Amino acid sequence: MKRIVFAIAVSTLLSTPSYAGCRSSYDNGVDWSGCFKERLMLVGVDMKKAVIKKAFLAGTSFRDSNLEGAVFIESELMRVSFSGTNLKNSVFERAYGSRINFKKADLSKASLFKAELQRSNFSGANLNNANMLKGDFFRSNFSGANLNSANLVRSNISRAIFTGAVLKGTDFKNSYMYKTKFEGADLSKAVGLVQHQVDTICGDDKTQLPAGLKKPANWKCE
Repeated sequence: MKRIVFAIAVSTLLSTPSYAGCRSSYDNGVDWSGCFKERLMLVGVDMKKAVIKKAFLAGTSFRDSNLEGAVFIESELMRVSFSGTNLKNSVFERAYGSRINFKKADLSKASLFKAELQRSNFSGANLNNANMLKGDFFRSNFSGANLNSANLVRSNISRAIFTGAVLKGTDFKNSYMYKTKFEGADLSKAVGLVQHQVDTICGDDKTQLPAGLKKPANWKCE
């Protein structure tokens, strides 16, 4: 009896206008707002401008897909893969989750405003002109990523890795970067950095700083 009641409840929920789209197949502009999508293998699909707001995605892969302009506002993402995915102009504002794979994804001009994406992999990703204002990227990996002109103002990048990242015009004003790894990184053309931030990061002899800032006697991670 309980199973019958539950089935009826789910059927009724999915038939309402706000959840009817959850049954829709992937396509350009599909609306999966408020939907629960788990363990989907959507590799190489075209979902340009998809709307996936306030949804729950777990163990789902969008690898090598086209999600240009897709919207993930306030969605919960757990171990989702966007590896090699086109996410130009996408919106992850206030999205949250951990261990998300953005390896070699194109996030140019994407908005990650107030996104909480801890322990995520952005290695080799293109974050050119991305808005990461007030984002939480604790322990995330940005090694080899292109962060030219990215906005990391007031972000949490503590213990994150930026080894080999491209940081021309990257704005680190008021960002929290305790034990952030910049070994071998060129920060000479980054903006917004002040000495007390530099004193808390991890660097080495190859780390380059903006004019007027000096390397600490001992880097934080030594």
